[in-house]
Amino acid sequence: MSPIVNGKSLKPRSGSDPKQIVVLLHGFGSSGTDMIALAPHWQEGLPDALFLAPHAPQRCGMMGSGYQWWGLTGFAPSALAAGAASAAPAIDSFIDKKLAQYGLSDSELALVGFSQGTVMALHVGLRRRQAVAAIVGYSGMLASTADLANEFPKPPVLLVHGSSDPVVPVAALHMAESELKRLGIPVTAHVSFGVAHSVDPVGLRMGRDFVARVLVRSM
Repeated sequence: MSPIVNGKSLKPRSGSDPKQIVVLLHGFGSSGTDMIALAPHWQEGLPDALFLAPHAPQRCGMMGSGYQWWGLTGFAPSALAAGAASAAPAIDSFIDKKLAQYGLSDSELALVGFSQGTVMALHVGLRRRQAVAAIVGYSGMLASTADLANEFPKPPVLLVHGSSDPVVPVAALHMAESELKRLGIPVTAHVSFGVAHSVDPVGLRMGRDFVARVLVRSM
């Protein structure tokens, strides 16, 4: 397992010590530099939150300046599940380190992902022994539900997807929503009409409000 050693961050707007942490997980071939761009749009609703956007541990061979959580070879369920499982320990270790550093708990943490980062946010966030506050997934997929029917508490999930996504079809949102509901996991889903493989202002605002509602309430 390669550790996460770098990335981008944005300190709390309030200037205080962090009271919450929002971890932003980028997509395939991207980086924390791209994902941290979401943070300024969320700071007003989460003024005491520290935003962390780590680079995945692996360089992406297809895109020289980008990173990958694992080498993406296809969307077959078995490949997605294996890839997510291989990348999860690095993210769990990063989360544990940052929570300990700031004296915070999983209940003060939100995971936000885009595309491959959504696969990771769902995989990691739904399997931690202590429930994170919330998971937001943009334009991604649910890799596997094989071991989700366990006794660990589950956080609320928001899924947002563009109806015209040519990379990850919007059907992935409907499949994930159905599976999460079947498992009794609280899920909210939103389809952004006409949007491709990206996040539109409505989806950005929904994610901010969803996370702020849960994290601020937990204070």
